[in-house]
Amino acid sequence: MFYGASLKNCMDPPMTSSVSPSLFQRYMKGSLVLQIIIGVLCGIGLAYLSPTTAAPVGVLGDFFVKALKAIAPVLVFVLVMASIANHKHNQQTHIRPVLILYGAGTLIAAFTAVLFSYVFPTQLLLVAPESVHSAPQGINEVLHTLFFNMVDNPINALVKGNYVGILTWAVCFGIGLRHASDVTKALLQNIADSVTAVVGFVIRLAPFGIFGLVAHTIATTGFNALLSYSHLLLVLIGSMLFIALVTNPILVFVSTRQNPYPLVFKCLKESGVTAFFTRSSAANIPVNMDLCKRLELDEDTYSVSIPLGATINMAGAAITITVLTLAAVNTLGIPVDFATAILLSLIAAVSACGSSGVAGGSLLLIPLACSLFNIPNDVAMQVVAVGFIIGVLQDSAETALNSSTDVLFTAAACRAAQR
Repeated sequence: MFYGASLKNCMDPPMTSSVSPSLFQRYMKGSLVLQIIIGVLCGIGLAYLSPTTAAPVGVLGDFFVKALKAIAPVLVFVLVMASIANHKHNQQTHIRPVLILYGAGTLIAAFTAVLFSYVFPTQLLLVAPESVHSAPQGINEVLHTLFFNMVDNPINALVKGNYVGILTWAVCFGIGLRHASDVTKALLQNIADSVTAVVGFVIRLAPFGIFGLVAHTIATTGFNALLSYSHLLLVLIGSMLFIALVTNPILVFVSTRQNPYPLVFKCLKESGVTAFFTRSSAANIPVNMDLCKRLELDEDTYSVSIPLGATINMAGAAITITVLTLAAVNTLGIPVDFATAILLSLIAAVSACGSSGVAGGSLLLIPLACSLFNIPNDVAMQVVAVGFIIGVLQDSAETALNSSTDVLFTAAACRAAQR
């Protein structure tokens, strides 16, 4: 009997007080980067095996990007307002060093693009654009738009994703609420925590969204169109990699006096990967906010610097504007001295700060840079058309650099202050 009882006990499932986690719980707690990699591989496989099936799957990607873009303005507005309202008088923020890093990084990126364009000169096979996009006619128009976006109707700014206006009004309301009661401030913080929780759930949809984006892009576009522009792509992406892996780490080291590469690779892996596929700095704001929180950075700093960086920290955009403009100059045989090219880099850096945080935003500023060399607008728009052709890779790499650098420089400034 003892043997039989023992056998029965061995065959019965062990009684445990805890229930094993469900598939959903395991997914929510799993590595997001690993899940995204699986999504990318599945998207490539589906596009290769069944392009007709892969194209409609793009709705998953559109859904994911639309969800990010929808929640991002609310997140920025609530977090910035709550952070300023709850800011203690003796608490220090690190916005100024972040802004210095943003400006220095963008200028260095434009200068690097000039050097790469001189060392590896590029010519274009210009094509007629299918449609003409409106582009700014001068630097005054860029600055005019930038300043007037600050005083946009706050509701309109939230609806249209005007982050300059959102930041402006959030700061104003936050300052006004500094004198509110503790109950009101606690309510604001609770709302901010609730929005952050919603954003966390949306971010966990990234593997499905990126699966749809990759499958749709490869099925409908492929990479055949990119082969004829391989040299141009190599110059563009090579410049961006140089900034990401050489000059940005130098700036971080100067700020922190620590080995910058662990932080650089973490930002590229966790922010750059999602930005590469969403191709929108604005849509990647929630991802960057979440990463800053996990890096334990100062919330009063990153709640302002991250959305601000999505608007003005545009190293990748400066590279795109400079390289494509100099490629047009080389194609037309226009002689350009080095001093003029440096002037172009300055214009590109300033113009890049006015480019929108959406896919392809920097391309519409190319005619502005081309005007420096008296290149007609219709020719400049042909260069813009080339930019849209290679945008599958160019704009993805540009956004990955821009968005990951927002977190990188914010972290560098916060850690420098802790030394």
